[in-house]
Amino acid sequence: MVFGQVVIGPPGSGKTTYCNGMSQFLRLIGRKVAVINLDPANDALPYDCAVNIENLIKLSDVMTEHSLGPNGGLVYCMDYLEKNVDWLESKLAPLIKDHYLLFDFPGQVELFFLHSNAKNVIEKLIKKLDLRLTAIHLVDAHLCSDPGKYVCALLLSLSTMLHLELPHINVLSKIDLIESYGKLAFNLDFYTDVEDLSYLQYHLDQDPRSAKYRKLTKQLCEVVEDHSLVNFSTLDIQDKECVGNLVKLIDKSNGYIFSGIDASAVEFSKIAVRPLDWDYYRYPFFFPLLYIHREIAASILLLLVRCQYVAN
Repeated sequence: MVFGQVVIGPPGSGKTTYCNGMSQFLRLIGRKVAVINLDPANDALPYDCAVNIENLIKLSDVMTEHSLGPNGGLVYCMDYLEKNVDWLESKLAPLIKDHYLLFDFPGQVELFFLHSNAKNVIEKLIKKLDLRLTAIHLVDAHLCSDPGKYVCALLLSLSTMLHLELPHINVLSKIDLIESYGKLAFNLDFYTDVEDLSYLQYHLDQDPRSAKYRKLTKQLCEVVEDHSLVNFSTLDIQDKECVGNLVKLIDKSNGYIFSGIDASAVEFSKIAVRPLDWDYYRYPFFFPLLYIHREIAASILLLLVRCQYVAN
């Protein structure tokens, strides 16, 4: 089985920097990493990419030939990639034997909650190459300093999660810079846990632009809370401990922690419910399990244990 990450997020959220830093960290802990650049607008890469979409199609050429703007051009490029996904499969074929994959996608958010081309590309790769992927959705932490922008980030995160249908982790990036944008209205846990958004209402009312949409904002917050899916991890890409904690979470979500372990269902259940501060490096190679709540995972694995007991 091949494991990897689908790195997405709005422009400026730090996707390329993330791929560069994450690839370096994973190599330090002994993994062979291949970074796949699928952003045709990214022509200044800080990392060596194993596959580059610019060898298939260039955004500048599309914009010139079809008289499109950057947004329309990116949609065209993703449509073209979907129709030529065999090209991407052929490029990935030599890598899937022993590499961990990082997919660096464009920053146009419509591609991941509205259009289906990027989703179709990911689904085809998963089926054809038997990939185990986790979506890493980066959101710039400075949005927490503006209640209105924070609500927008929540809606974008929720929409993307429901659209892509992948194991999914939302990340507040550039967390080391959050204080430079001013004092937060609440402590950081409020923004990462996303538990009671009603407290935001007072601060939204202080902004004349937001106050006129008070009822709409309240309903949107209730949508986020009713789904109860969105929360955030935090990331400072230059902090090894911070990156390491995120890697642990990612490896649980896509099942990397279970690969290479020849154990009973009981042992798998113990690993699934174990807290994140377990002896991670005891397992140098990490059986896929979709990202679901810990209690649900434990219930499912307990059922497997009972079935195994009856069978025996």
